[in-house]
Amino acid sequence: MSVDTLDLKVINEELKDKTPQEIVAWALSVAKAPVITTNFRPYEGAILNLVVSQQEQIKVIWCDTGYNTPQTYKHAEELIHKLQLNVQLYVPKQTVAHRNITLGLPTIDDPNHTIFTEQVKLEPFKRAMKEHAPDVWFTNLRKGQTAFRDSIDVVSKSKDGILKVSPFYNWSDEALDAYLEEHNLPNEFKYFDPTKVESNRECGLHI
Repeated sequence: MSVDTLDLKVINEELKDKTPQEIVAWALSVAKAPVITTNFRPYEGAILNLVVSQQEQIKVIWCDTGYNTPQTYKHAEELIHKLQLNVQLYVPKQTVAHRNITLGLPTIDDPNHTIFTEQVKLEPFKRAMKEHAPDVWFTNLRKGQTAFRDSIDVVSKSKDGILKVSPFYNWSDEALDAYLEEHNLPNEFKYFDPTKVESNRECGLHI
């Protein structure tokens, strides 16, 4: 079975009552080159644990903007060690120190914010996807996060035709809190995304 031929409407109907574990198992059964992306934001421990518990050496793509909080970096190191993640690290081609001189940290209403977003997030992400050429992409998108995310489902497709699978799509924060506690996983809320700033904005990776 090829992911190119899957009918998303049919698949989402079949998966609507499945557990996250069952959704991951289905996705891995159709995948030839699966990856999971993470930025170690709140609740990332849940999706990472869920997927690596079924495929230990799956490639975990981390596009580090360079602007993460100290707490996020400590959280990342804890999860990488605890879950033995096969991290594939991608960073912008320009350092934060250099960009501070040439561009700074533009506000979202500054025309330079588009350039900033391309430099720190979109370019590293495109580079990662080109190098790994996945057919299945595990994410922790959830309903209620943004208007765009409300419009998709458990399984969707990226603009490049990659099958995006969001096993916790219909889960609440409270349900994820219980999952983290059950699996003795840490969480961290002191997170900052310089390309979004506001929690209900999209940075451009998923649209």
